[in-house]
Amino acid sequence: MTKRTKLLLGGGLIIVALAYLINSGIREASVYYITPSELKAKGKAVSDQSFRLGGMVVPGSLHWEPQTLKLTFRLTDGKEEVAVEHIGSPPDLFKEGAGAVVEGKCTADGPFRSSMIMAKHSEEYTPPKDGEGSAKHIHRPLAAPQGVQ
Repeated sequence: MTKRTKLLLGGGLIIVALAYLINSGIREASVYYITPSELKAKGKAVSDQSFRLGGMVVPGSLHWEPQTLKLTFRLTDGKEEVAVEHIGSPPDLFKEGAGAVVEGKCTADGPFRSSMIMAKHSEEYTPPKDGEGSAKHIHRPLAAPQGVQ
């Protein structure tokens, strides 16, 4: 075996090992995003698997229990609805009729159990009109200067 053949063989092994590590790392870190219709179509095949579920929060379905931090609502894509249960505080932009993506697991006989909620917001920016809030109110000191109460 010549020196060049050994070098090519070693380089090929290193490239194959790196490709394997990158591929397995991406598979473990990836979380799939599906819609309620896709979830219903897959049925129990996705039971106990982690993935992201996206859709619109159905108006009138949002129920918040502040004592237990239990949040229940339904997500829809316009065709199907999925019940979602989350324990924890919702993000500020989360509301009925708005888009949301939840990450968690689908249980076989119960609601989708969310461990994280990501609220979508509008992509349109509208500047404040005359007389509405200004940027001065956004930046305020966290503590009052010394000597001022």
